[in-house]
Amino acid sequence: MEKKRKRNQKAERDGDRKPKSVPVAENLKQQPFPSHSGPTPQECLDIRDTLLSLHGLPPELAKYRKSQSTVNSEPTETVLDGLVRTILSQNTTETNSQKAFVSLKSLFPTWEHVHDAETKDLENAIRCGGLAPTKASCIKNLLRCLLERKGKLCLEYLRDLSVDQVKAELSVFKGIGAKTIFEIAKTIGWVPAAADRNKTYLHLNQRIPDELKFDLNCLLYTHGKLCSKCSSKKGNKQQKKKEQQKKSNDDSCPLLNYYKELV
Repeated sequence: MEKKRKRNQKAERDGDRKPKSVPVAENLKQQPFPSHSGPTPQECLDIRDTLLSLHGLPPELAKYRKSQSTVNSEPTETVLDGLVRTILSQNTTETNSQKAFVSLKSLFPTWEHVHDAETKDLENAIRCGGLAPTKASCIKNLLRCLLERKGKLCLEYLRDLSVDQVKAELSVFKGIGAKTIFEIAKTIGWVPAAADRNKTYLHLNQRIPDELKFDLNCLLYTHGKLCSKCSSKKGNKQQKKKEQQKKSNDDSCPLLNYYKELV
């Protein structure tokens, strides 16, 4: 019994020495690919300018630009409205996601109405935006969790938090995550071929200048939806290699031209 007690005491002492979990802010400071040279600030600027000339910044996203110097006279959209818009924009066109949001707001005047509605009714309201069951479930989960955690359906408190704190807050909601530029980043060589989504995010969060992050996130997201050549995920490794070789000889996408310069 004495030996067992001593073993238990040693185990407890060893347990006290185990490393604690790393805070989110520290995770974001990690550099998963310190030897990978790209992207440089100039490369980020070049890509931003290229895509801005090609697509422009979608009006519904341009209003969030921090660089705006004039005061917008229109009522400020709530954080919750903006987040739901983002959910509805997944895997569809901006036109369809806007129609889905307008339909949602017209049928349910408040977020309390959405929270209390039958899931099927919510699906019908947003069906024109595609993936209605998935998006309805995500919205319902967001509202339910928000009400449980904060006691009201409001996300305005996020405005007073740092970027890292906002990301940590939103990560607790199932189905809510950062829109990555994973596939495009690999295509143009901004991360190694073996990079996964999380490491890609961490790497680019370190390398992309703060003043370009918003524009690049919006523009690469828009470009990814419009250009299948940049974000193809189909096929095995050999097929992907053939696709990449084909891409390197394709002049229809400005980012693939940029990729040719890198290789």
